[in-house]
Amino acid sequence: MRWLRRLLGGGRVQLDPGRQEALLRDVQQRYGAGAQVGFPEQVEAVTGLLDGDDGLVVAARIVSQVAEEAHADLQAQAQDIQLRTGRRLVVQRRNYRPLWREAGPALRWPLFALPSGFHPYAQVAGAVVAIGGQASRLDRVTDPNPLAARMFEVLDLTTVGWEFGRVRVDTDGAALVDRTITSLGQVLAAMDDPPRLPPPVREMMRRNNTVDVHDPRAARVVGGINVGARLRERLLV
Repeated sequence: MRWLRRLLGGGRVQLDPGRQEALLRDVQQRYGAGAQVGFPEQVEAVTGLLDGDDGLVVAARIVSQVAEEAHADLQAQAQDIQLRTGRRLVVQRRNYRPLWREAGPALRWPLFALPSGFHPYAQVAGAVVAIGGQASRLDRVTDPNPLAARMFEVLDLTTVGWEFGRVRVDTDGAALVDRTITSLGQVLAAMDDPPRLPPPVREMMRRNNTVDVHDPRAARVVGGINVGARLRERLLV
């Protein structure tokens, strides 16, 4: 694995765990739903903070932690439904769509209420942009394969929220999806042996529908997003 050879050999980088913890706390505490500025400004600020190798490690930690917390939340929801109704639901990290097709109305979308307080449209979006912008250095600081899997999870969770979780498609959500797709393209292009695209991505790629995108502060449509087209454009290269 090239990333491991880099860590052990000639591509060695100097990382500062103390600085990483300080960056993580700063991003966690200063940004999110309660911040005084809008999500686009927060994404720009977070991306700037996460520049450099230590910032890249923190960005990978944010995305991975969000995916872990969301998975744990959905598992807990599925277990609660089984206890109350006897209905057994299967939670598959590689593809959340079957779960949401079966039980969408009974599920709560997890990304707006994570234990860490990370918000998908603020810290997560900023971390995703930081990862994509520094994808060529990613294998110097971490294994890109599990990180790519967690990024695919975030993409899957966001789009199932639109389709089955009653999450309105607004400009902030559309920006998260677009940024995640773009960054995934950059990460996969930088890998020696990129993984196969997971089932939900292949499913969305077969579509060609445009979804209305709303103003987050009003009830009006301000644009559209064709997720299938964006995936084909960025990932089929």
